[in-house]
Amino acid sequence: MAEFALPKNSKVGTGKTYPAPAGAKRVKAFKIYRWNPDDGQNPRTDTYEIDLDACGPMVLDALIKIKNEVDTTLTFRRSCREGICGSCAMNIDGKNTLACLKAIDEIKGDAKVSPLPHMEVVKDLVPDLNQIYAQYRMVEPWLKSDSPPPPDRERRQSVEERAKLDGLWECILCFCCSTSCPSYWWNGDRYLGPAVLLQAYRWLADSRDEHTGQRLDQLDDPFRLYRCHTIMNCTNTCPKGLNPAKAIGEIKQMMVARR
Repeated sequence: MAEFALPKNSKVGTGKTYPAPAGAKRVKAFKIYRWNPDDGQNPRTDTYEIDLDACGPMVLDALIKIKNEVDTTLTFRRSCREGICGSCAMNIDGKNTLACLKAIDEIKGDAKVSPLPHMEVVKDLVPDLNQIYAQYRMVEPWLKSDSPPPPDRERRQSVEERAKLDGLWECILCFCCSTSCPSYWWNGDRYLGPAVLLQAYRWLADSRDEHTGQRLDQLDDPFRLYRCHTIMNCTNTCPKGLNPAKAIGEIKQMMVARR
């Protein structure tokens, strides 16, 4: 199934075109989803022609250039520009990714940029993440232990125990995976989605955590965990190269093992 899907408020029309400066030799058109909840107009796609000789190499560089030099009303999230914070997650060229890690040269033809799919839109490229953050809080993503820590050192792990967390702790909560998942599109109010379930498994896999049973009880629900149908969009789109589908499979195995 294709990953690209429009946001929920999505009957999109054709908007303005902003031509490149005179004399520009390497021109790239960026077709960007625009919607302002305050102007009473339908969503539209505006086209910005950018001189690549006067622009950085990444899609985020182009967006910043557009906002600074062409159209100050363009709205998007960004912060670190290093693929660490996850703020600039959006749908670029039909795939969810980070604008700061997506090279313009990788895109053939016009660059099509939209907010993360099947989410309510706050404005332009900014999705409403309130629901998914509430789901993240529900899995209590912190160490829970009843025994006191050693008085003279940290809670230690063996090398093998620590290795079980690789591929989990690196998640930056960009939500590219959850918003590429058809099961999350249709059941996002009840299914926790790949990002949150990967975060849940990160603590289930931690040898220092002592609330495994409680955590599994929280997930043992026909929708919270079991709406995953192993479509694998989540793993395919993760900009950090992680495997949320594998983490979900590990949780399911833990459920079986305790019965």
